[in-house]
Amino acid sequence: MKRRTRMATAAAVVVAGLGVAGAAVVSATTDDDGTDTPITGTDLQRASDAALAFTGQGRVTGTEVGDEESYYEVEVTLDNGSQVDVQLDRNFQVVDSMADSDNGADD
Repeated sequence: MKRRTRMATAAAVVVAGLGVAGAAVVSATTDDDGTDTPITGTDLQRASDAALAFTGQGRVTGTEVGDEESYYEVEVTLDNGSQVDVQLDRNFQVVDSMADSDNGADD
């Protein structure tokens, strides 16, 4: 009986360990706005200049290093109030842009 109990306990430990490992993988690969790292220093100025040159108007209202779509992301609020996310590579070249449809509500 003791052997059966030990085996059941060992199996439960393995299953629990797999669950924790799975949760860690999901946590590491999910987009979480709470972990955004803003651009700082001279890179902030260069990224802002590149994004505003691309949009031709507006003001920078958010930045992120290591964005899931590019190396830098610069959020620009245009004069009409709409927002555009400008994606930049490491050399501050525009690689993509998209209208930001995030209104702060969960979908």
